[in-house]
Amino acid sequence: MTRIENRNNLLTDPMTVEQKLWEAHLRLQTLYGEQELISRREPMRELISTVLSHRTTHANEEEAYWRMFEKFGTWEGIRDAPYEELVKALSPTQFPEPKAAYIQKILTQIFKERGEANIDFLKEMSLEEGLTWLYSLPGVGLKTAALVLLFNFHKPVLPVDTHVHRVTQRLGVIGSKVTPDKAHPVLLSLLPKEPKVLFNFHKHFYWHGQRVCKWAEPKCSQCPLPSICNWYQEHRATNKSENIPVDN
Repeated sequence: MTRIENRNNLLTDPMTVEQKLWEAHLRLQTLYGEQELISRREPMRELISTVLSHRTTHANEEEAYWRMFEKFGTWEGIRDAPYEELVKALSPTQFPEPKAAYIQKILTQIFKERGEANIDFLKEMSLEEGLTWLYSLPGVGLKTAALVLLFNFHKPVLPVDTHVHRVTQRLGVIGSKVTPDKAHPVLLSLLPKEPKVLFNFHKHFYWHGQRVCKWAEPKCSQCPLPSICNWYQEHRATNKSENIPVDN
């Protein structure tokens, strides 16, 4: 790998994986701007909306969420709705049938355990306890659990979706056979355990994968990462030793 000047004006030759990831984080933070860690949605909505978001655009996720509430009115109404009618309300999303089943099972379990549709108690739990409880919900995996705990309760955990996974894999930080679930602990081990840092990392890598480092046709000319990106050096660089400045 080529010599790269980092934000502390130190030269690394070559960069370690940890240095590369941090350098990428700094460059993307410069590009997209530092974000405050403010909960965007109340916890129950974040949980159910994240279930709806699987392989679905944000616009379609939002449409399905509001159609569900317009049709059934309350969490109790959604829990008790005829399954086929709930599936129809969720039709803007991909895979509405399993999502409808998961949502009703999740709501049934939460009402049974807590007596109401409220998961604010997770704030008082440790990270490990919160993850364990969320895993107990039907259809809730590591990404959904991590997102709820970071976004709503500011726990030091890192959600890894397809965009975060793709960008870090192309950088060469994680291997080609590392799945998104396996990438969670790997990436977390390389970053400070500070919720705001992890939130910004997730948001910036998510936006970058969505807007620039796309799956089919990455827009490398618009990217600040080529000089530290394995994929670019292998597939796009005309000179494998080219050193693109940090502020490209």
